[in-house]
Amino acid sequence: MTTENAPASPQARVLIFDTTLRDGEQSPGATMTHDEKLEIAGLLDEMGVDIIEAGFPIASEGDFNAVSEIARRSRNSTICGLARANYKDIDRCWEAVKHARSPRIHTFIGTSPLHRAIPNLDMDQMAERIHDTVTHARNLCDNVQWSPMDATRTEPDYLCRVVEIAIKAGATTINIPDTVGYTYPFESAKIIRMLLERVPGADKIIFATHCHNDLGMATANSLAAVEAGARQIECTINGLGERAGNTALEEVVMALRVRNDILPYQTGIDTTKIMHLSRRVSTVSGFPVQFNKAIVGKNAFLHESGIHQDGVLKNVETFEIMRPEDIGLTQKNLTMGKHSGRAALRAKLKELGFDLADNQLNDVFVRFKALADRKKEVYDDDLVALMKDQETSTGSDTLQVKRLRVVCGTEGPREAELTLLIDGVEHAIDATGDGPVDAAFNAVDMLYPHQAELQLYQVNAVTEGTDAQATVSVRISEDGRIATGSSADTDTVVASVKAYVNALNRLIERRKKSAPGDDVKTVDYRSST
Repeated sequence: MTTENAPASPQARVLIFDTTLRDGEQSPGATMTHDEKLEIAGLLDEMGVDIIEAGFPIASEGDFNAVSEIARRSRNSTICGLARANYKDIDRCWEAVKHARSPRIHTFIGTSPLHRAIPNLDMDQMAERIHDTVTHARNLCDNVQWSPMDATRTEPDYLCRVVEIAIKAGATTINIPDTVGYTYPFESAKIIRMLLERVPGADKIIFATHCHNDLGMATANSLAAVEAGARQIECTINGLGERAGNTALEEVVMALRVRNDILPYQTGIDTTKIMHLSRRVSTVSGFPVQFNKAIVGKNAFLHESGIHQDGVLKNVETFEIMRPEDIGLTQKNLTMGKHSGRAALRAKLKELGFDLADNQLNDVFVRFKALADRKKEVYDDDLVALMKDQETSTGSDTLQVKRLRVVCGTEGPREAELTLLIDGVEHAIDATGDGPVDAAFNAVDMLYPHQAELQLYQVNAVTEGTDAQATVSVRISEDGRIATGSSADTDTVVASVKAYVNALNRLIERRKKSAPGDDVKTVDYRSST
């Protein structure tokens, strides 16, 4: 393999390694249910993701079961599990992924001076640990990936040494993580070139890049690594991940597509599925996508400036470097109304990525009609919000909002009269608070006492106008468990209470399905002992 930064052939392939279900789920509050993980994995598989990192099997029984089931269901993607540098982790990982058509074990250890100090290993002891654990993984699985965690802050000579050891022990992919988002694009490329030049056997394996976004350079660092010779990008949908997040799949994939003139590489991603996956991940994780987020943000294809609008009307390419339909975003934003029928609603929802069975359509149609009676015009974003609201509540929920009435204003107490169904039985109460939302939440807490703390309350308008729906996201925490809820309604207080109740319902389900703390990722990723 050449070490020069020469243009690649037009057919050069870059593998997409998605870690939404592992690194993305580590983002505080983004914990997904078993069924949600299976759904997202299925969508990633259909989209053409080459490798899905389905989870960290040793972390919990729930994570092990999810990885195992994803492995069994996978049709196209390689299914990967994460394991620290010890036999117990690696064995557990193999037990989970071995059911896949194409399994992979991903093992790692922190190699920088800061990370070596945690397990108290000197350079030679760590080198021996790497050799032994990678060898053990390779004896179980032909497809082994190894990562020197915090590689970008590891001494160059030592990084070359341990990469060589991992290759000789049988690693088929070497991932170079920028674990804390510290590096700069020039450095990212320099590290890959150095390894290709100095490490024996480097031309026989695939180098991967795994970047975090602490300084906002994850996408740039990943693409720089590709230019230098890396052929696998590790990323997540919407850039979900710890702290400031990971490299966003949609950004690197579309950058490779739009700037194929200077980045002549191909991926196997069906980009028309990007928007639907972005919305689903946002819904199940409880993390709204910022309006100005590249590629999938609400404003990514909107133009308000008169000059921009005039240019787009005359020639869309004047201000748009990609087409909305390239990522699965319909260009048609025709309004629906109270006179629209089931057939029109089904067609519109299918256009937006929601293919519903008859019974599902009937349920959504009732909600659509109710919304159309309250709004003059129902736009695409309203329908997406309606579907999110439909998906976050079921008839079997422990708590359901029956009736809500609030009193607010510049004078007098802010009151909430709430009727809540608790296991099908009506309970009603009046409560006061600093405002209508506070009063309504107090009412919920009085009817259903709990120890959960509110960590996040966020409101966004779905569309413009005073009759716009509000989408509310809520995150709560109790005994280390984190649950999120969301809801949409033209009444912000109603949406707020439903989101709060949705979060409580998810918390209740986690209590029922696991022993205390079983669904919480408490494993120290830094330690390998």
